[in-house]
Amino acid sequence: MTVTKETVLAALQTVKGPDFEGDLVSLGLVSDIFIADSKVFFSITVPSARAQELEPLRAAAERVVKAIPGVAGAVVALTAEKKGGGMEAAPPRPAPKPAQRPAPPTAPPSTQSGKRGVPGIRSIIAVASGKGGVGKSTTAVNIALGLSALGLKIGVLDADIYGPSMPRLLGISGKPETVDGKTLKPMENYGVKVMSMGFLVEEETPMIWRGPMVMSALTQMLREVQWGELDVLVVDMPPGTGDAQLTMAQNVPLAGAVIVSTPQDLALIDARKGLNMFRKVDVPLLGIVENMSYFIAPDTGARYDIFGHGGAEREAERLGVPFLGAVPLTMDVRETSDAGTPVVVSNPTGPQAGVYRGIAQKVLERLRAEVAASEAATPKIVFE
Repeated sequence: MTVTKETVLAALQTVKGPDFEGDLVSLGLVSDIFIADSKVFFSITVPSARAQELEPLRAAAERVVKAIPGVAGAVVALTAEKKGGGMEAAPPRPAPKPAQRPAPPTAPPSTQSGKRGVPGIRSIIAVASGKGGVGKSTTAVNIALGLSALGLKIGVLDADIYGPSMPRLLGISGKPETVDGKTLKPMENYGVKVMSMGFLVEEETPMIWRGPMVMSALTQMLREVQWGELDVLVVDMPPGTGDAQLTMAQNVPLAGAVIVSTPQDLALIDARKGLNMFRKVDVPLLGIVENMSYFIAPDTGARYDIFGHGGAEREAERLGVPFLGAVPLTMDVRETSDAGTPVVVSNPTGPQAGVYRGIAQKVLERLRAEVAASEAATPKIVFE
């Protein structure tokens, strides 16, 4: 039986609203309903201060939807009501025509044992940070585009459920389509395939999801998406070292991790936590990137070490981790990120794009080295 939005709305009309007034539908509390592979996704808008109190309301809505014939599962979230007017998402920008390239290099396959791989994806790498606000997502998207410029087939998974940024960084709007009603088709721009929670909820809608719901959404965005053949899937990890990050590191066959930090001591303390988390779950460390390493004044060209300089490089040396490069804080990186035209594609011959391409090249070299070392350490049984 085919499940429709009308069927779901009819079921939700039987659920009383907060304080037993009206029902969820008549009160306008139900978000857009998204259905894929007979699974229903939607959110209920409630005052943020009452989110914990209204958890039974969410559970009741989930129960009635799961009871609909033909529904294979339901993911229901509480989202905080928005204050003020909304902002329309920018329309997608046309991708520049790719230049002719030599035969693309092949990325090494992931070799982590005991973790189920994703069909068609040779290697998965994580871009992570111990804290937010260090430019991790901007770094992740430009590394992905740098790898694409090297001729690799690249995808990006935005694993930051609470603050998805890939739709804006890559200038993509709209909702993903389904393939035969079973799997999601990733969005695409600049030759890179992308999946993000930002495609399924409005940009200004805050997510109030508990750990199990976050992990369910991440698993579906990874394994129930038609990625096709990819050399590398870049995972933009959530900031910090909580349950979501640890579960991703433990259950996804990561071929390596890149840690992003700024130069100052406070950021480096948190970067160490992220680095140690990956070490504990045996994920190879591809290296550290020092973001916002220094500031170049656009009018005078003078350099200012606003956050200090070289702290991440010294930390990498101290910990025995490769240093991948220092990214300066410049106006063009900020402007192109906000505009959805990352600097690697909007100004591919510029100095900032050159920095990111150099980091991407080192990431690929480190990835190959880690896989080669892993294969060399694997015992081989020979029959004579």
